[in-house]
Amino acid sequence: MLGVAEQSGYRLTDFPEEASVIVVNTCGFIEEAKKESIETIVELASWKQNGGCKKLIVTGCLSQRYPQELSAQMPEVDHFLGSSDMLRLKDVLQDRADRMLVGNPADWLISSADPRALTQSRVSAYIKIAEGCDRKCSFCAIPQFRGVQRSRDPQDILREAEHLISLGAVELNLISQDTLRYGHNLPSQKRIPLSKLVEQIANLTGVQWVRLFYLYPQKLEEELLELLAGHPHVVPYVDMPLQHAADPMLKRMKRGCGKDRQKRIVEQLRLAVPRLTFRTAFIVGHPGETQEEFEELYEFVQWARFEYAAVFRYSDEESCPSYQLESKVKPLVTANRQRRLVALQERIAREKNQAYLDQELDILVEGPSEEHKWVYQGRHAGQAPEIDGRVFLSGEAFIPGEIVRVQISQATTYDLVGETLYPPSSPVHTAKEKKKTKRRFLPLLPHKPTSPLNH
Repeated sequence: MLGVAEQSGYRLTDFPEEASVIVVNTCGFIEEAKKESIETIVELASWKQNGGCKKLIVTGCLSQRYPQELSAQMPEVDHFLGSSDMLRLKDVLQDRADRMLVGNPADWLISSADPRALTQSRVSAYIKIAEGCDRKCSFCAIPQFRGVQRSRDPQDILREAEHLISLGAVELNLISQDTLRYGHNLPSQKRIPLSKLVEQIANLTGVQWVRLFYLYPQKLEEELLELLAGHPHVVPYVDMPLQHAADPMLKRMKRGCGKDRQKRIVEQLRLAVPRLTFRTAFIVGHPGETQEEFEELYEFVQWARFEYAAVFRYSDEESCPSYQLESKVKPLVTANRQRRLVALQERIAREKNQAYLDQELDILVEGPSEEHKWVYQGRHAGQAPEIDGRVFLSGEAFIPGEIVRVQISQATTYDLVGETLYPPSSPVHTAKEKKKTKRRFLPLLPHKPTSPLNH
């Protein structure tokens, strides 16, 4: 959408009071996200009276799921766009569109020909390699409004990757609803394994890091494991939402994967990829979850010691099979279970971060810190953009997109502070350059990771 806006002569501003057009991209996946989206719409609508806003546009999953309800209850919104109708923003900006533009997302697939622009850190970008999902998880509504999985042509993905690199991106994050199933629905003449696609992207000139998100819990092909373990531009990072660990709960959730299989997958990954960072996600309070089953999940997290784990409270969605299940868990019980599991994961994350003290890490510089003056921020390979922690650097200016060698001097639960060991302008770090430069650092505030982009 930002690419469409730029093509139409608009520029992005961080301040709603300056905007002539405000676009709210919503999430309608779970109840908490719906509430946050609605609150944001109401808050930003005030700038139509108090600022220079001429158009308020709502797009995304909330518009897709509840178009008529939103239209009736929010007269202050000028246009609603569905999750597959973002390109029609051009018609809206040119006053050539109806108020309601909500199509069928099952017919839509992004293309490299669509305009793209980088937001926030211009060194990192996401590439959606497929759309939709074929899984039947009982708690998830995504297949209902995204449709079945449709994989993109690998050549089209490579063209988009090259374009993003030309815009300045050096980190490419591959996403979909079910990344390991990439390509299964492509014609045989176009179908390639995920490992081959990842390797081709990682070999493009200008790429520093390629990262994988949203892997369903299943055994990874040997070639993909080898890339994660040894390719210089494929980061040893896996995002694999497991959702639970007790077999009865996994069966109710219709995950198609039991606890023993999940343990084997974790062990396989840890063994094959020694420097692996493992991010996952769990749901607590799903209908039927007993205290014993929660304790089994708690013990599983103790055993696995994930680097990152998001913990969500179950959201009762009327359109999902889980809604029909009996034995609903009381909200207070669900909240207590979430607090316990989050506390455990924070303790594990803090211990793992403490292990980085005095270690040397390669840090991808993102730019000036959003939290501290005179400080730059970046990430090591085990930190994904937006959802994981950061590494703070201070001193002379760094160039966004460069990778610098850093010695870690401070650690909190999720964030690190480092001292640069080599001149940041050096493209190659040699032993002669290994000369430490002591710098002063600001104290850190605890930082919690945000919710992942998908469940």
